[in-house]
Amino acid sequence: MLLIKNGRVIDPGNRIDEVLDIFIREGKIIRMAKNIDPERIKIHFGAFEVIDASGKIIAPGLIDIHTHLREPGQEGKETIATGCQAAAAGGFTAIACMPNTDPVNDNKIVTCYIVNKAIQEGCVRVYPIGAITRGLKGEQLADIGELKEAGVVALSDDGEPVMNSEIMRRALEYVKSFNLLIISHCEDKNLSQNGVMHEGWVSTRLGLPGIPAAAEEVMVARDLILAKMTSSPIHIAHVSTAGSVELIRQAKTEGIRVTCEATPHHFTLTDEAVTSFNPNTKTNPPLRSLKDREAIKEGLKDGTIDVIATDHAPHESSAKEGDYLSAPNGIIGLETGVSLTLNELVHKKILSINEAIAKLSTNPARILGIKGGLLKEGDEADITIIDLDREFIVKPETFKSKARNTPFSNYKLKGRAIMTIVRGEIVWKDEEFYGGK
Repeated sequence: MLLIKNGRVIDPGNRIDEVLDIFIREGKIIRMAKNIDPERIKIHFGAFEVIDASGKIIAPGLIDIHTHLREPGQEGKETIATGCQAAAAGGFTAIACMPNTDPVNDNKIVTCYIVNKAIQEGCVRVYPIGAITRGLKGEQLADIGELKEAGVVALSDDGEPVMNSEIMRRALEYVKSFNLLIISHCEDKNLSQNGVMHEGWVSTRLGLPGIPAAAEEVMVARDLILAKMTSSPIHIAHVSTAGSVELIRQAKTEGIRVTCEATPHHFTLTDEAVTSFNPNTKTNPPLRSLKDREAIKEGLKDGTIDVIATDHAPHESSAKEGDYLSAPNGIIGLETGVSLTLNELVHKKILSINEAIAKLSTNPARILGIKGGLLKEGDEADITIIDLDREFIVKPETFKSKARNTPFSNYKLKGRAIMTIVRGEIVWKDEEFYGGK
C-alpha cells in the first residue's frame, strides 16, 4: 500500500490540476482527496508506505507510443527486460514496441512471445505493434486478424515505408474491421535512397549524401489522401519537417482522421549536430534544419502534433563506433525523453506542464485505445512523479538500457521523472530523493 502526499496532481483528461493525496491499495487508486489522514488508513488497513511528493508533479503514468525493444532476435542491442527497465527509469509506465524484430512481428507466434516475455520479465506494460505487411516487405498484408487476436494494439512497418499505395489503401480499409490503428513511417525510398542526413547546406558542406524533406512530405501527403479516401484513421510517426507539419495541420482542418508524433531529438537538435560526425546523431528521419525544428515546436504548441514519442532505437556500441556512412540509424530516448521535453518545451514556455503530460500520457492512451492516461478512483495505479526542478547531467554509462547511442551525453538538463509506479508497485525511484525513505 502507498499513500502519496501533497503532490500537484495533473490529469489533463479529467481536467484535474490541484494538490491532492492519493491512496493506493492492491494495485488500485482507492482514494484521491485533500489531506487524507494516515492514521485512519493505518487503523483500517495496517502498515503502508508514505511518499512525500511536496513540490512535485503527480501525473498519469507516461506512455511511449514508439519504442524498439529488439527482442526477439537482436538481444545484443536491447531485450524486453532491459527496455522495460529503461522505460521505468525514464518515467514511462507503458511502451508500445515496434515490429521490426527478427523474426518480424507479423504473426501470432511472435506477438505471443513478446506478450508473455513482458509479463515474465518486464516491469512496465508492453503493448506490441504488429506489422502491416509480411516481413515488412510492403508486398502482402500480414494476417491482421491473427495479430489482433494475439494482442497487438496497432500496425506499422516502422523502419520501412509501405511504398505501394494500393497495399496501404487496402490496409487502411481492412483494419477498420478490427478497430486497429495504422502507424505510418513516411519515407519515399526513391527520394531518400542512400542519404545519411538531412539534405541542405550542412550536408553539402560536409560532403555527405542527403535525404530531402520531400522524401517524408510526399508520403505524408499520400497517406493523408488515402486516409480521407478510406475514412480510416492514420497516425504519422516521427514527423520531422515543416512541410509535414503543415500538411497534417491542413488535413485536420478538413476533418481527416489523422494524429501524429514528434521525437525529443527532432525538437531539440538540428542538422548542425552532424558536423561533429558523431554517429549517434544519425537517425531516420534525419535531424533536420532549424526551420524544421521550429515548425515541430510550433506544431506541438498549436496541437497539430498530438504525441511526444521517443523512437527509442538501441544499438550495440560497436555498431555506432564506425564511420558515419556505415553506422546504423537510431537514437535511444527512453531515459532522456521526458527530461528533454521538460527542458526544451516546458521550461522554455512552448508547452505548459499540463500540455506536455497530455502529449506524453493522455493522448497516447486515447490514440492507441489502451489503459492509462488518467488518474481515477478504482483504476489501476500507473503513476509518474516528476520534479520540474531536478537538474542532472546525462551520463549514458548509468542507463538501464543496454545501449548508449545518444547524442545527449553530458547535456545538463532540468526536469526529471523521479518515481515510476506500475499497478501500484514502485518500479523505479531516484535514490537521491526517495532512497531509504
